[in-house]
Order: sequence, then C-alpha cells, then structure tokens
Amino acid sequence: MDQSHPGGVSVTAPPSTLEKVVIEADCLSRSFGPTRAAENVSFKVKRGEILGFLGPNGAGKSTTLRMITGLLAPDEGTAKICGIDIASDPIAAKLKFGYLPESVPLYDEMEVIDYLRFVGTARGLVGSDLAKRIERISHRLGLKAMLRRRCGTLSKGFRQRVGLAQALIHDPEVVILDEPTNGLDPRQIIEVRDLIRELAEECAVIFSTHILQEIAAICSRIIVIHSGRLIADGTPEELAGEFREGWQVVVEGSGVDPQRCGELQLAEGIPGSPGETVHHWLGDSIPDLDHLQKMLEQSGSPLIQVGVGRESLEQVYLRLTGGEELQK
Repeated sequence: MDQSHPGGVSVTAPPSTLEKVVIEADCLSRSFGPTRAAENVSFKVKRGEILGFLGPNGAGKSTTLRMITGLLAPDEGTAKICGIDIASDPIAAKLKFGYLPESVPLYDEMEVIDYLRFVGTARGLVGSDLAKRIERISHRLGLKAMLRRRCGTLSKGFRQRVGLAQALIHDPEVVILDEPTNGLDPRQIIEVRDLIRELAEECAVIFSTHILQEIAAICSRIIVIHSGRLIADGTPEELAGEFREGWQVVVEGSGVDPQRCGELQLAEGIPGSPGETVHHWLGDSIPDLDHLQKMLEQSGSPLIQVGVGRESLEQVYLRLTGGEELQK
C-alpha cells in the first residue's frame, strides 16, 4: 500500500511480516546411486503457515528436509532460509531455524539440562537469557522433572520432547520437524499439535509425516510427495475440492473393474466408508439410474448411491499416488 512521504515522495509500505517468505526450495534434486530420492522439488513457505509434507515412508520427505537444512547437499537446486542460501552461508541460515530430525540427536551420557545448555550455547545464548529459555521450554514441553535425568535413560516419548526442546530453544523463525509425534502417546500428540499451532502464530512450521490424521488435524497447507516428486500443493480444502463438481458412484465391496465394464465409464475405485468403494463417473452426464443399477449388480458391486460429492483427503492421496496406502 502506498503512503505519502513527508518530502512528497510516494513510498511503498513494507509487507506484513506474516506475508514474508521464509523458506524457498528451488528445483531440489538428489540421487543415491541409481535411486532418485528427490527430483525438482520446488515450493515456498510464508511465516504463519503450517506446511505438512505428506507421503509414505521412502517418498523423499526426509531427503528434502535434509537438503533444506543443509545436512545433505543437493545434486541440483538451491534452498534459502529467510533469504539466506543454505549452501553459501550455512551458519547464518542455520541460526534462523530449529530442526528436529527423524532420529533425535541426543548425547546419551549428558543430563537433559546440560544437553539443553550445550545446544543453547551453540545457538548463541548465554547467562540469564539461556537459563530463562531452558526454564520456559522445559515447562512448555513437560520436561522439568527430567532435567537431571541422563538422555540415555529417557523413554522414546521424552527423547522426542527433548528433541523438540533443542529445536525451539532459540525462538527460530522457521521450525522444521521430521515425524515430530514419533513415540508419543495420544495425550502428548495433542499437546504437540497445540504447540505447532502456537508456533505458527510467529513463525513458519514444516513437518513431515506419513500419518494422514496428523496432516488433517493442523495443516494450513499440504504438499504431497511421491517417489521423490512433488505431485500436489494446496490447502486441505483445495485438494479435497478438486473433484467437487464430478459425479460419484458409490458401490458395495471392492468396486468395479473399469476394463470389464467399459460401458459404465467409471474411473478406478477409491476406498470410501468401510465396505464401500467410490468411483468417479467419466461421462458428461449420468446414465439412466435403473440401467446403472442393473449393470452394477451384474458386475457384483451393487449400487449404494449416486451424487455430486467431494473427495476426502485420503481419497485425494490414493488417487494421486495410484492407490498407495497411508497410515491413519
């Protein structure tokens, strides 16, 4: 928005901090031998967004995050954190983010408080500022009773919490979490979700998961990665609404084989409610319902309903990835 300068010159006001792009990935690619783990992955993230990386194990999520954080050099492409290239100025870029990798980086012989002091000092925190940060983050994550315990004696859930603490201790502008709810019980998972929502009020959050429920619960935007490629990018509503105007044919059982019933013009079936399969009608108009019902009964898949529907997030994922299952 233009504002009038006292000297009579028109100037442009700076954009809202919530509109600031804090992560930029541009054509990131990486191979391990003959395996292409990531290929031309590009996206941007603004402060205030909660971006979920959705995909099965081995899809390329962790490889992409490791390239963004500078832990893995890309074969091609660049990554920037708050405008700083992670390859050309890694120290400056790494001061801007907190990172929880899939395997929590703990020193088993260190007490939790000493580990947090070590990480905080490496992040440039000293004296009373460091002590206040440790007090605040340990309270926030329920670690106060564990501060004098050795990291090697912690349960998986508490190890995950200490990993979160080291990622957040310096109040980063970007938080990158790889499978952050690994090993947590249902109550702790809810607490981590609440924490991620709080973090997004001031920074950008990326987290990867293969658990659909995690994505659906908190993400403002979703990226679907499959076989190293970014195959979808949008809000949950945008992804689920892609086929909102199409006809859906819901049948009993595992669905109709389109090749054996070409007359019905049905796409491959997608699992719906238990015991049901959802087909998208490929024709311009729906056929006579009596004829449709008769044909479906002959195919062994009785008709349940026909209507204009909207895909669930799970149905979107299964369609995009050719039916590869996700964990719920």
